[in-house]
Amino acid sequence: MILINKKKYGLLAAYFVTALLSFTISAKEQTSMAATAHIEKVVLGAGCFWGAEKRYQNIPGVIDAVSGYADGNVAANYRTITQAKYKNDPNNHAEVVEVTFNSNEISLTKILESFFEGHDPTQLNRQGNDIGTQYRSTILTTSPQQLSIAQAIKTRYQTLLSQAGYGEIKTNIKPLETFFPAENYHQDYLVKNPNGYCPDHSTGVKFAPSTDEKSVRQNAALLQGKHIVIVESAGYCPYCEKLKKDVLNDYQGSIALHFRFANELDGLNIQTPTWATPTILFIEDGQEVMGRQGYLDSGQFYRLLGLFKLGKSEAFNVAFDEGTDGRFCKEYEIFKNTPDGVFIDKLSGAPLFDTKDRFNSGTGWLSFTQAVPDSVIERADNRFGMQRVELRSKTSGIHLGHVFEDGPNGARRFCINATVLEFVARKNID
Repeated sequence: MILINKKKYGLLAAYFVTALLSFTISAKEQTSMAATAHIEKVVLGAGCFWGAEKRYQNIPGVIDAVSGYADGNVAANYRTITQAKYKNDPNNHAEVVEVTFNSNEISLTKILESFFEGHDPTQLNRQGNDIGTQYRSTILTTSPQQLSIAQAIKTRYQTLLSQAGYGEIKTNIKPLETFFPAENYHQDYLVKNPNGYCPDHSTGVKFAPSTDEKSVRQNAALLQGKHIVIVESAGYCPYCEKLKKDVLNDYQGSIALHFRFANELDGLNIQTPTWATPTILFIEDGQEVMGRQGYLDSGQFYRLLGLFKLGKSEAFNVAFDEGTDGRFCKEYEIFKNTPDGVFIDKLSGAPLFDTKDRFNSGTGWLSFTQAVPDSVIERADNRFGMQRVELRSKTSGIHLGHVFEDGPNGARRFCINATVLEFVARKNID
């Protein structure tokens, strides 16, 4: 297991973990990850910051938690804020923790529920024996949306506390002005001092637990067979929209495509981090086979899909390394006499050739007089000292074969590798 100190490396650690767990493709295809990170910050004061910092760091989806000072006008250091003369000064800084989190993995609501459950917000300027304005309960937000959510969570918790016999919540909620990181010896204090001071002043009053049953039911179909899961965001994700526009809207392949939010993956065994969107997961029988964070262009997506569906097979070699089927191969023998229907791209599912245009050329490869309109791309192929015209699928970009000028009655001959095709009978076409 590789352990990374998030405090020391911050967001770099998240990217490093992503690089380790993401599937690697050829060097010439590697690009910078284009993804929407959904990184937010909120600053929380709940008494002594040592225990609070540790609690937030343990929440999945939290990237970093930093102890510090905020919401005051005095010098931002531990010696000043703990001086007796500032004990009752409302201008004193509060001990707080700056929480950096990925809102696609953990909601602000969940973090604030942990905040309220982790201390007694009905105490004014204290938590247990820690007395003074620096120990006040406070939420300092970094956006108007956060402010609204915090106020709503406070109202919900007040109802629960009142039912349990507690008094009024004293937590102050307002926008953050400036956060000052605390001295180094305060950072990761309980990691450095496992038996250090960490009192628990929580009330024991809990929010109603959330249920994951709907997500588990939703994912039941993914526990059998191969599936593609696109992790997107409930908020705006420009790279998700770009992936749909450039690649997914044209996908018609036989491996089912599913869209999920990061908190809707219950019941699945996922290794790839989902803190950035889009994240593309290739799953078999509920287990992730491989995954990739960030936007993929058509070529990158279909190469990964090719590895997932075809493995390192003859078909993969033909599709991506411009190989050629053996003459009279097994797939050719299957497809040469199929009934009325259409041959489709094995990966994208796009229609490529129609049986009505098929003829027996005697060459040992499938032959057609034409392709489905606007389904293929022709380009020069001068390899091996020959001048040929290569055919590629317009949707997936995979290599299909070549076109020659020696077809019947002056027609062209589309010489196609059968291993990169699938057949659909016409009666099954919508």
